[in-house]
Amino acid sequence: MPDDDLVLSTLRDQWHLQPSEIVALPDELLSRGWEVSAGPERYVCRLSEPGARQPVEAGLIAAEHLRVRNIAAGEPVRTLGGQLTAQTPAGALALLRRVPGRPLDGGDPIDQQWWGDRLGVVHRALQHFHHPGLRPWQPLDPGAAHLTAEPWLRGAVADAVGAATRLTVTDRLTYGVLHGDPAPGNFVVDPGTGRAGLLDCGASGVGPLVYDVAAAVGYTGGPDQATDLIDGYLAAGPVRRDELEAALPVLARLRWAVRADRAARRGDSRTLGCARKALESAAG
Repeated sequence: MPDDDLVLSTLRDQWHLQPSEIVALPDELLSRGWEVSAGPERYVCRLSEPGARQPVEAGLIAAEHLRVRNIAAGEPVRTLGGQLTAQTPAGALALLRRVPGRPLDGGDPIDQQWWGDRLGVVHRALQHFHHPGLRPWQPLDPGAAHLTAEPWLRGAVADAVGAATRLTVTDRLTYGVLHGDPAPGNFVVDPGTGRAGLLDCGASGVGPLVYDVAAAVGYTGGPDQATDLIDGYLAAGPVRRDELEAALPVLARLRWAVRADRAARRGDSRTLGCARKALESAAG
């Protein structure tokens, strides 16, 4: 894991930014983030895994696309050399101006409505967005070597991938640009204006939009705890209720398989244990 010194030195070298404070954001599946203060200005910087520079930059261009449509999203700040990201030994670092507001609370019903609404609005606004850096929909590789980390892991991942593949073959799903990791802390609401927005747009690839909803639902603890989130999404997004209800269980299972896969790569036994329980429950 990179330390704050890497972030600080990269911000100084690539952006000539001298932070007065840097505070880590809650960990997310695809990246690490920090809130950065420099004088009166506030920023968010995100460090994504090595090899993800193109999708990260696609997400930054997507954020600009949203801003043109009056959707509050973090404004990308280019490096001194005019680049969207700075490459570091730990991955691609991006810097965005922070959208005003407080992070949403995933357990609060009103915040869930904001959360679902903004995710739906983003999905609808990006329906015709294209960028060469967007990854195609690629379910996990059940043959990956790191899935030997636990005896149960390879079979559970293969079963989840198989179920998702059958779903995408047999059902007509709504595809579009995925955020990839729509955690509640990635969305904010400004109490002074009542305006909600998102800190950054992951734009991890193109796939079934219900996968993003499944990822968000996972942060609440499951569908029973996410009714307001789902209602907010259905009111604003391009996916119909019947499609969401049919696809959500399968893609929630796939999301847990993704979490298990990444935990195995990192040697994260705690997350592996949680993923095993969730995948066994979904399979049953």
